[in-house]
Amino acid sequence: MGIKFSTIASTVVILGLSLCAYVQAQEGPLDTAQPSGITTDEILKRMAAQESTFKQARQGYAYRQTIKVQTLDGDTVDGEYQQVFDSTFDDKGTRMKNVVFAPQNTLSRIYMGPSDMYELEDGYQFTLGTDEVGQYNILYVGQQPEDELHCYVFDVAPKEIVGKNRYFQGRIWLDDHDFQIVKSKGKFVPEKRVNKKGKGNEDLHPIFTTWREQIDGKYWFPTYTSTDDTLHFAQNDVRIRTVVKYTNYQQFGSKTKITFEGKEVDKSKNSPDKPATQDKPKN
Repeated sequence: MGIKFSTIASTVVILGLSLCAYVQAQEGPLDTAQPSGITTDEILKRMAAQESTFKQARQGYAYRQTIKVQTLDGDTVDGEYQQVFDSTFDDKGTRMKNVVFAPQNTLSRIYMGPSDMYELEDGYQFTLGTDEVGQYNILYVGQQPEDELHCYVFDVAPKEIVGKNRYFQGRIWLDDHDFQIVKSKGKFVPEKRVNKKGKGNEDLHPIFTTWREQIDGKYWFPTYTSTDDTLHFAQNDVRIRTVVKYTNYQQFGSKTKITFEGKEVDKSKNSPDKPATQDKPKN
């Protein structure tokens, strides 16, 4: 996302965010003790395998994605971008995007470029499968309750920046039962700032938090992403608030419609000792 200058119409500057200050009421204290009965390496191996399974499974699901980006002057919304689309399949099984709602973009103080659309539509659904985990330094932080879940917590940062690739940098929470990511909080890198002369394009990105819920009793799919931060441009600051929802998961070829908000599709498929969902903020 970039800021729009009335005096320099051709300048594109990407949004930057400070750390999201959203406090989760159900987030418990962090215990820095080492895991009991399992090594951190084994935890990460299981995570990578489970994340790969999740990614493959999600390729077979249709879902609806709702995006809302707002700029605020104090607490007053002064610009808004919205898009609602169905990620579904044609009769040959090829995934397709069907936009069902896209009102006029009224954002006047920021510009959303291709990297921002990537984050809004795909990037916030961050995964760490076997083909990705080797690209990152992953540091064990501790264990922490998230609502009714018990989680292993890791900090994640790219080992190196290769070409124009984009990487996640932040923190992940792994459910200690399924070894899948249930929450991620961070931003995408690399970033760029103006040079010492104040010239050049800024390429800064928001801190986001993504929550997942258990779908069909076995897969932790992303269902909610949020940001609410002040963006510190070289020229001025702009507060931005973003909400992305992922709903109506439905397996391709199945007539069963998956819903959220704590409701289970088939309770018999859920493990008796494992809650099907974790609470998330409502908008």
